Amino acid sequence: MKLQEYTTSAHNFEECMKCTVCTAYCPVLQVNPLYPGPKQAGPDGERLRLKDPYFFNYALKYCLNCKRCEVACPSGVKVADLIQSARIKYDTHPPKLRDQMLASTDFMGKLARPFAPIVNGVTGLGITKTVLDATLAIDHRRTFPKYSGRSFEGWLKRHSKEQARFQEQVAYFHGCYVNYNYPQLGKDLVKVLNALGVGVQLLDKEKCCGIAMITNGMAREAAKHATHNVEVLGKAVAQGLKVVTTSSTCTLTIRDEYPELLKVDNTAVRDSLLMATRFIYEKLEKGATLKFRADYHKKIAYHTPCHLEKLGWGVFSERLLRMIPGVEFTLLNSNCCGISGTYGFKKENYESSQAIGQPLFDQIKTVNPDVVACDCETCKWQIEMSTGYPVMNPISILAEALNV
Repeated sequence: MKLQEYTTSAHNFEECMKCTVCTAYCPVLQVNPLYPGPKQAGPDGERLRLKDPYFFNYALKYCLNCKRCEVACPSGVKVADLIQSARIKYDTHPPKLRDQMLASTDFMGKLARPFAPIVNGVTGLGITKTVLDATLAIDHRRTFPKYSGRSFEGWLKRHSKEQARFQEQVAYFHGCYVNYNYPQLGKDLVKVLNALGVGVQLLDKEKCCGIAMITNGMAREAAKHATHNVEVLGKAVAQGLKVVTTSSTCTLTIRDEYPELLKVDNTAVRDSLLMATRFIYEKLEKGATLKFRADYHKKIAYHTPCHLEKLGWGVFSERLLRMIPGVEFTLLNSNCCGISGTYGFKKENYESSQAIGQPLFDQIKTVNPDVVACDCETCKWQIEMSTGYPVMNPISILAEALNV
């Protein structure tokens, strides 16, 4: 392969000018000396790996894939993609049982949902956490998300006729979290969109976006999910529908990781996939209105998830929250919470995960809000576990504040 062709396909690593800005912004490098850092693991390492795969460093597993290096890079080098691509291409270690379990969110959700009260009770026990720590290296200090006994898909199917009455329609990529853990977020989105005169449709059998599979050594399975989801999204787009999401990570994965890491072409659907906060804000900008309760008062601190910062769309959530009368709003400093999906559940990463998030936790405690707003479900788990403050998606706050 010619160097020019390789450079194009390998995330423009030759454009790195060795400024080390990515190193300064990397949250892992500040707390974990085992990680070589984004510059060495990304552009520098790629030059060596191109010569000989022997130079692949298994310490790349400590990368959070938070994308902060890419946000900081003045040359637009896709540093995190370089690192994840190297892991996909050169890591010959099969995923552990733990990693397969953490990554198989659809399978685990379907398995747990019928027995949700039992599963939630058992996973919350100290003895269960001790056993999981000893046998699977899932850290015993980690709090597990709760499962819902009923799915969001089932709820929306029961309300499909009601939703079909609206002249304007959107499709909703709800993701695993809404379907299996917290259907209320999906219901809140329906409430807000209905208040704007928009009906909500389910996609035709969506699958997990696949990000957990990508980061846990299951790229082949992730590519199958990606191919399926692009086809499903394509059906909705072909009907003239926009597709909205409520998860910053699902959105980034489908828009950017599918083509960059999994080589799945999403050009037919990429521009039709939007965070719900952006979709709502743009409708309000065009003249739509939302009526809010006069008695709504809340002190809100907003945390921009790393993946939403990479998309550049945190501003839409911020502006929507500022629109609500009675809200005392604080925009938190740009910090990674440290959990990065399944990363923070692993015993070998737990201490680093908590150390990365500590500046964010400290600021939240200083602000002392009624609630922390955030567009990422795993950030929610991390912040709630580490600070004790409740976390709500901006969509749920809008729904709570509506006068309907």
